[in-house]
Amino acid sequence: MQQKIQLENIIKDRKKVSTLIINVITQKMSVLEALKNYPKNIYDASLNAAFHALVHFEADEDLRKKDALYKQEQDEYLEEIATTLAKGESLPVNIIKSYEKYHKESLIYPDVKDKNNIWQRLKKIINL
Repeated sequence: MQQKIQLENIIKDRKKVSTLIINVITQKMSVLEALKNYPKNIYDASLNAAFHALVHFEADEDLRKKDALYKQEQDEYLEEIATTLAKGESLPVNIIKSYEKYHKESLIYPDVKDKNNIWQRLKKIINL
């Protein structure tokens, strides 16, 4: 029963992320706004990969303005991610692995209720 509930929550979160990604691509929402509304499920590799894809989308803003082909390819890539997540499915392993290679740990903050939690997380990331 517990596993079924977990799976239902993961599927619900994937569908929500799909909507967030589409809203970003169609400029109905900023990346920052999408990330603020992102589910806090740090255990789903697909959600982690999609989170990284959105962060990279934001980081590539200047490149997207200069290179129309790059912009188109990145939009299509995010659309593919959104389409897969809209079905509640896991992302293909190659997409997940492409982000795990650079980000060993989830960037999603599951609990940011206090400054200490944020400080501990930052110290770990920047090796203090």
